[in-house]
Amino acid sequence: MNNYKSTNNERRFKAHVSSIGTTQLHLRNPYIIAWWSAAFPGFGHLLLSKYLRGYSLFIWEIFVNNMANINEAMVYSFTGNIDMAKEVLEPKLLLLYIPVYIFSIWDSYRTSVDMNKVYLLAERENASFNSYTIGAFEINYLDKRRPLMSVIWSLLMPGLGQLYIHRVLTAFFTMVFMIVFIYFSDILIAVHYLFLGEISKATQVIDPQWFLFIPSHMGFSVYDSYVNTVENNKLFESEQQNFLKEKYQQYRVNIPWSVNEVK
Repeated sequence: MNNYKSTNNERRFKAHVSSIGTTQLHLRNPYIIAWWSAAFPGFGHLLLSKYLRGYSLFIWEIFVNNMANINEAMVYSFTGNIDMAKEVLEPKLLLLYIPVYIFSIWDSYRTSVDMNKVYLLAERENASFNSYTIGAFEINYLDKRRPLMSVIWSLLMPGLGQLYIHRVLTAFFTMVFMIVFIYFSDILIAVHYLFLGEISKATQVIDPQWFLFIPSHMGFSVYDSYVNTVENNKLFESEQQNFLKEKYQQYRVNIPWSVNEVK
């Protein structure tokens, strides 16, 4: 662990290790961030660790989407039932939905471009940061984790991959809303009917309005946990490298090149 100085002498830090997670800067593809915002408003900001903005857009998406019946209309459109799609849509809320949806994509793209610039400056400054914290409720520290395990746990239950790498806030919201989506979509009841071979009942029992939230939610959980595991490993290596340079590089060890030199 390096000596972390909480002063104003350093302008930018690459990371901060707290009891509820590790927040760090790293290079991101702005187009990927914008794509996740298009898939589900708020996801792009969560990938950037902009939690308040991300959760606000996330909750807004669920509320307005349900009030306007957008997911249900999408299902009817995919099945060619355009007239039914028009009937279920609420035009007043749909017009409210569009500008915020576009803002989410634009703002996540703009923010990712800016944060990439900040990362390059922080990387050049290479300021020391805390790599270990202990408190009354949690202990968090930098170490290496396996990206594959993050993916596996996220596939089994979205949010567990984030818990594996100690992203507590994201894990909590991901797990809570996954339970909400599963409960209101009745997907587990549909799976039960599938095991019994009753395909028609399984199709009828699913609520498409809530079901369409699940694929994006699960995909985000897998992607977020994998990317952050990889970046946490890089951050650990960088911090360890700086520590070894600071503490041990001044010492020089003469390595013998022959047996005679040893004698």
